[in-house]
Amino acid sequence: MDQLYLDTAASAPVRREALEAAWPYLAGAFGNPSSHHEFGRVSSEALEDARARVARVLGMRSTDIVFTGGGTEAANLAVIGMALGGLPDATASAGTDSERRHIVTSPLEHEAVLASAEYLRRRHGFAVSFVDVESDGTVTPEALRAALREDTAVVSLGYANNEIGTVADVSTLAGVAHSVGAHVHTDAVQAAGWLPLAGLGVDAITLAGHKVGAPKGIGAAAIRARIPVEPLIHGGGQESGRRSGTENVALAVAFATALELTEAERVDAARRVALIRDDFIAEVLAQVPGVILTGAQPTGSGSTRNPNHASFCFSRTSGEAVLLELERLGVTASSGSACAVGSDEPSHVLLALGIDAEVAKTSVRFTFPASITAEQGAAASAAVVEAATRLSLAFS
Repeated sequence: MDQLYLDTAASAPVRREALEAAWPYLAGAFGNPSSHHEFGRVSSEALEDARARVARVLGMRSTDIVFTGGGTEAANLAVIGMALGGLPDATASAGTDSERRHIVTSPLEHEAVLASAEYLRRRHGFAVSFVDVESDGTVTPEALRAALREDTAVVSLGYANNEIGTVADVSTLAGVAHSVGAHVHTDAVQAAGWLPLAGLGVDAITLAGHKVGAPKGIGAAAIRARIPVEPLIHGGGQESGRRSGTENVALAVAFATALELTEAERVDAARRVALIRDDFIAEVLAQVPGVILTGAQPTGSGSTRNPNHASFCFSRTSGEAVLLELERLGVTASSGSACAVGSDEPSHVLLALGIDAEVAKTSVRFTFPASITAEQGAAASAAVVEAATRLSLAFS
């Protein structure tokens, strides 16, 4: 069969509609949106229209939306920006009892969040607490409550985990965090296009354009305008002073277009793909000895898994060997996060779930596109069974 791409958690194909929407702002309408002439006005209007469209999908206000260079920058701005934005200026009286210098997150978060928390600890004296997680990656309200303190500044918990697919009950967790006055951020990069993004009750939500069909190099941090944010990039004060630098109008338009389209298709796509994914998981679990499903169980169980996500540890083989064999059979998947560049260490997510380090190294993640058919899903599961069976014999 043709190569079947099952790694959309790393990057989704660029949508033609997004490219077509962006093209005018790469060609004739090339003006700087901050310029006070007709060329600038055209670009500025397109930028603000894109901002309003993203805000509508998120159920937020246009003034909340900050366009960034991607999901990592967006997460850094949300976590670091809100944490430092809540501290007094150096010219004010510092060191008061009312200062909030505590961050709560989970050990399962994307590196962009974990590194932001570590930066705040190392360079700004913040304490960092990691909430306990269940074996399927769930964070319970009770566990979050136990990690909170009166001086908690920011709670950052992902919406849908990129490696194991577990979906958090963000609105409930946000209510718990707000009870101590903390600001709440959720990384929704993997949730966009699969889960509802509005009405989560958070203070900040971050997205990456290339996960929803926009080109790489654009993202958004939606942070309530009432919340003080310390910018990471200083300069001309663009993006309401939260992110300086000339805005990428073309990619902002492409992002808004792709996000709107995936949101319009979301309910039907999530329902259809989840059924294909469930059949895929059931077939692999039934046919491959020793395989371990990581994260939440399929649809219908107690916890929730992102509709397009399946992940396993092939404990009797090698995860890398499974990937190579699958590619030979026409299926492209991944070993986990594409952001752990060049690392051969076991996933920090799987280790936090209590999975043995050697078993964690056998992990393979399958993330389906919205366009997948039932026939393709069946072909993919047959390829996984064939690859794992062949390799299991070789490793035995």
